Amino acid sequence: MKAKAEVIPPDSSAEIKRLNESNEKKKHWMRWGPYLSERQWVREDYSADGDAWRFFPHDHARSRTYRWGEDGLAGISDNHQRFCFSLALWNGKDKILKERLYGLTNHEGNHGEDVKELYYYLENTPTHSYMKYLYKYPQAEFPYEQLVNESMSRSRTQNEYELMDTGIFNEDKYFDVFVEYAKDGEDVDDVLVKITVHNRGPTDAPLHIIPQFWFRNTWSWFPPGEVKVPSLKKTGPLTVEAQHETLGQRYVHFEAAPKGVSGSGPELIFTNNESNLKQLFNDPNKSPYVKDAFHEYVIRGDKSTVNQQDHQGTKAAGVYKFDKVPAGGHVQVRVRLNTKQSARNQEGVVVKEFERVLQSRIKDTEAFYSKLTIPGLSEDLRLIQRQALAGMLWSKQWYCFDQRAWRKGDPVGPPPPAARTNLRNKEWKHMYIDDILSMPDKWEYPFFAAWDMAFHTVPLSIVDPAFAKKQLDLLTREWYMHPSGQIPAYEWNFSDVNPPVHAWATLQVYKTEDRLFGRQDNLFLERVFQKLLLNFTWWVNRKDTEGNNVFEGGFLGLDNIGLFNRSEPMPNGAALRQADGTSWMAFFSLCMLHIALELAKRNPAYEDIASKFLEHFFHISDAMTYHSGGEEKSLWDATDNFFYDSISWPGGHTQRLKTRSLVGLIPLFSNLSLDPEYLELFPGFTKRLHWLLAYRERTRPSRVFKKEDTKENGSFLLALVDQTMLRAVLKRLLDENEFLSPYGIRSLSKDHHQNPLVMWMNGQEFRVDYLPAESDSGMFGGNSNWRGPIWLPTTYLLITGLKRFHYFYGDDFQVECPTGSGSMMNLLEVAWEIEIRLAKLVQRNQNGQRACNGGDTKADKDPFFKDLVLFYEYFDAETGKGLGASHQTGWTGLLAMIVHQVGDKCSKPIANGK
Repeated sequence: MKAKAEVIPPDSSAEIKRLNESNEKKKHWMRWGPYLSERQWVREDYSADGDAWRFFPHDHARSRTYRWGEDGLAGISDNHQRFCFSLALWNGKDKILKERLYGLTNHEGNHGEDVKELYYYLENTPTHSYMKYLYKYPQAEFPYEQLVNESMSRSRTQNEYELMDTGIFNEDKYFDVFVEYAKDGEDVDDVLVKITVHNRGPTDAPLHIIPQFWFRNTWSWFPPGEVKVPSLKKTGPLTVEAQHETLGQRYVHFEAAPKGVSGSGPELIFTNNESNLKQLFNDPNKSPYVKDAFHEYVIRGDKSTVNQQDHQGTKAAGVYKFDKVPAGGHVQVRVRLNTKQSARNQEGVVVKEFERVLQSRIKDTEAFYSKLTIPGLSEDLRLIQRQALAGMLWSKQWYCFDQRAWRKGDPVGPPPPAARTNLRNKEWKHMYIDDILSMPDKWEYPFFAAWDMAFHTVPLSIVDPAFAKKQLDLLTREWYMHPSGQIPAYEWNFSDVNPPVHAWATLQVYKTEDRLFGRQDNLFLERVFQKLLLNFTWWVNRKDTEGNNVFEGGFLGLDNIGLFNRSEPMPNGAALRQADGTSWMAFFSLCMLHIALELAKRNPAYEDIASKFLEHFFHISDAMTYHSGGEEKSLWDATDNFFYDSISWPGGHTQRLKTRSLVGLIPLFSNLSLDPEYLELFPGFTKRLHWLLAYRERTRPSRVFKKEDTKENGSFLLALVDQTMLRAVLKRLLDENEFLSPYGIRSLSKDHHQNPLVMWMNGQEFRVDYLPAESDSGMFGGNSNWRGPIWLPTTYLLITGLKRFHYFYGDDFQVECPTGSGSMMNLLEVAWEIEIRLAKLVQRNQNGQRACNGGDTKADKDPFFKDLVLFYEYFDAETGKGLGASHQTGWTGLLAMIVHQVGDKCSKPIANGK
């Protein structure tokens, strides 16, 4: 049996105490955190056609001021992103200063957008009292043009061309740049920054290390004088004073360059966070000191670009120049941000107490995570869980968006093009965002997505349930949720539709907080539930056009899983009757029913609401598996024993789309066991349940709850499938020639490799093939694939569904796993088997290999790489190789939850790489 975590006492560690002080608003421990984006320019879109990639390219990022946020390398900011810090580097060869992560646009990559850097999130705590980040910086010139040219020459059937493929790391001629942050144990505004650079190469190498601070530009968009301009100015050889109207007075203290090393600094330099209009548009600059001044000063040696007279501006840096970082050696730079003016001994301000504070925070971090780790967990799995959670916490981002201002334009800027009036999101005039949000990936997806965020909150609830709850609450607040009740899908198209998983995530976070911390936050549960009532009504009114409880849904986050682009109208006036859309609504109904019963423990009025969702579930269940128009109208194919989408043609004819995909597995998510002792608490609900069951037996003889759906003790199972259907679907699910991969669950049956689904319409071929890795289709942007690869979020929902089935059916219900193996398992063991296979994606096998590394020897064996784990967007179903976004801890961070649940079983050695 898996180890059961004990309730964590409220004073069990220093980090827990800080977390409680923050939640109780006694101390603002969250003021400073990793809230910078890692790619902001893609959000700065004022184009006429919505082509953000061409409107504001990476090449403009160093020279052009941002409107809606800031980005940087390994950066932090305050919680309203007024004052920012990040790292800049120069190896003496690059054509541009390394200030931010580089990657390809949607037009340049053969599989869409793709970051082309090597960086890793190593440590983070909920209050960001200690954070650690690693960036691998080549000593040779960064191959910008090579990455673009090679990627653009490749087809969709070829692999992506990564930075490692260029050979730039072959001779270990690179720097490991570690950036650590530590907060003083008493002062929330005292932040220590330690930058340690190791030369992993065989020869000495030069390096500039440039810690830089700046104010987000909040003044250029308004008439002069309307917004007060903040200031940075030199007040001592190693000190910069920062003044801001709302943030107040701050100081940045630099340490002098270490003695005994061939280096110098810091040289304090100043400019303004203003666009270089001359460089960008050949217009005159308002000031000679502009955003890209440090690039010009360090790389081109142009001293006129920095303010050497007044030593002030809105952007400042300390330039450390190391002529030789010794081979195999390291150099170190330390900086301190606080509210204390420097003493006469400038260097002492930084050095004094620095290492003691840093080591104390490292000790606090170990103590905090030791409370969350399953006893006996292997060192490798402990490392995986820590890095997954670190990635979750590093992926917080300050998010600003004012829909009215974005559409209307700023008072002193040129008006947006007229075409913008009819561009995306025109119906969302109420949107106003100024919050810290959990991002899917701060480079590839630096904008929120509703269902992504719901999955983020599940592992986040292990470490910081308060932050997880706030994320769920925010999307239902009036400045996010549409007045109609729709939850915004994602910034690129708020009106698109993501699966309704918010209620499920709310329940999961509520339960996790209760289980780990002994707290039941009923106010949170009720507050979100009330808003979700509006959202449920929106779904019923907007996505069931025929009023028959079969839902169209639309996109539903599964990009190219079907024959058609589900974000666009169907050809020939047809309607897509979606098995997944309908299943999601059944799942939504059961989650709302469960929450209502939980709330009814304290307020009996919720019994009536629970009964309402019970009726919704029965109606949807009937529509899925029974239809008065005949068997062909059902989404359940009794011949194939599987759920399929179908097309409803004008005139009433329907046609099943026999794609065996995740769409047909989503019905397994929907099940809920009602125990007799639970039902005794709710006599009104129980009476309604029995009446509905009796009524259905008279009116729906082909689909009623069978004997196996009830127990002698009076327990009921609410599910879309009965035992017979469940066994039939599981036979396909657990077939290694269909859905069961060595590394999890394929999103499309492998059978479609030999038997693709092909359909002709209006002279055009529509086709679905099994593609275990990258997509060969440009549908929905072409930068993700649901036609075979393994995705963590949907697989995680499947696992939790199987565990709920096991809770009801018990150990006696067994199936063959894998199908045809002769090995019988109960459903809990099946769930564990899938979890263990998922862990193999990142877990080191007996040969020292991680499947996600795709056989890369350096990543697997090199002592400076082998303990570093990337959490990819999705994975090759046959090899386990990581694909898509490489830092998608927003979804793949669910591995932290899986390790937490079955860590002792995952710790068993993986033999022969299998």
